[in-house]
Amino acid sequence: MRKHLPIIEKALVSGIASEGKAIVRHNDLVIFVPYVVPGDIVDIQLTRKRNSYAEGKAVFFHTCSSQREKAFCEHYGVCGGCQWQILPYSEQLRYKQQQVIDQLTRIAKVELPEISPIIGSAKTVFYRNKLEFTFSNKRWMSEEEIRSGQTFDNRNALGFHIPGMFDKVLDINTCWLQDQVSNRIRNEIKLFALKNDFSFFDLRNKGGLLRNLIIRTSSTGEIMLIVVFYEDDPVRIEMLLNHLSAQFPEITSLLYIINGKANDTVTDLEVALFKGNDYIIEAMEGLKFKIGPKSFFQTNSEQAYNLYRIVRDFAGLTGKELVYDLYTGTGTIANFIARSALQVIGIEYVPEAVADARINSELNGITNTLFFAGDMKDLLNETFIEEYGRPEIIITDPPRAGMHDDVIKSILFAEPQRIVYVSCNPATQARDLNALDSRYKVEKVQPVDMFPHTHHVENIVLMEKR
Repeated sequence: MRKHLPIIEKALVSGIASEGKAIVRHNDLVIFVPYVVPGDIVDIQLTRKRNSYAEGKAVFFHTCSSQREKAFCEHYGVCGGCQWQILPYSEQLRYKQQQVIDQLTRIAKVELPEISPIIGSAKTVFYRNKLEFTFSNKRWMSEEEIRSGQTFDNRNALGFHIPGMFDKVLDINTCWLQDQVSNRIRNEIKLFALKNDFSFFDLRNKGGLLRNLIIRTSSTGEIMLIVVFYEDDPVRIEMLLNHLSAQFPEITSLLYIINGKANDTVTDLEVALFKGNDYIIEAMEGLKFKIGPKSFFQTNSEQAYNLYRIVRDFAGLTGKELVYDLYTGTGTIANFIARSALQVIGIEYVPEAVADARINSELNGITNTLFFAGDMKDLLNETFIEEYGRPEIIITDPPRAGMHDDVIKSILFAEPQRIVYVSCNPATQARDLNALDSRYKVEKVQPVDMFPHTHHVENIVLMEKR
């Protein structure tokens, strides 16, 4: 029989922890609690307990912190996103700055300069250029709905997965992450589907017509809509897409995918063009970036520009340098800095991304880039470096897991004068800085907030050869 965990009464929330949760200290126990802010006094129902820490949820508020702001989203606390919207944005930035300081200090254990103040996002709502939604015939029901005993015949939903529950989808009315056109398109699709009795996906039993929805926007005003169907029903597919084309003439790229697989990934599937172009264009400093349905592009376009400018500034380019851009993705940074370098060589694991990178060079008349596809730890080796030259500068933007040991060894072999390390995870970045510390000194640190109302923070570090 599962042991009943206690309620901790009138606990003071004292700080912010990782993953967007807050900290409560009770006797010798550290309790991690979501959706509360420092200064709240709450009763906490423990949900998990270990020797030195526990997890819990606030079940009653005795006093609300003076820092607390009213959540602006009706779905707050259920959808799992934007956990920090109850914190003033200035406080969010302060905690993110401290997160970078703490992780670089505790994990890197290297000599650090003064860390520059975090660069906040000009937009704190409607800042994303891409969102993905899921259709489900089993809408997530609130505790009130369940307690009511009422029978709900229509459980169809179009929205986000409830965190940790693959088969539960929260029906979204208004999302504050993407331009309002995203809300209008999504709600119109749901309305049309219900009116015409289109079946929503059954996530457990795998069946139904409508499966996923992807909406991409760009700073140039272009819109890409990708509708993912589970069943290949040409009549209903054409019916829906014709309706969307008529209702939203501003959609410049209307695409669809048939995905009858067990999982939601579409990178290995054919994308069919229904109307318009099979891409949208993003613009930055006179450069154009062609974004296809499978292309990666930073999801906060305006803040991405700030990030790339800092990378270029840290690189200190004079036009004479050979630059390696590791984990180049679709070559956005490589193409952005190419005009200031002698040559830029980009390396990326995903072949489709490399193809996009080459297209973007051609689109902008850039002739001094080379792109290679392959596993970084295998491709970037001594033979590669000897063949293509030792770079004066290495820019690296690895995934959250950081760099493989073999990649770090290859960087040390290449002996660049400067390393510009972009990271979405300061903890793994700190680990890698420690591994590079014997030959490179940290000269500059610049945090950047790409995702307001979340705990995520980007960090850029400049290292120079000792």
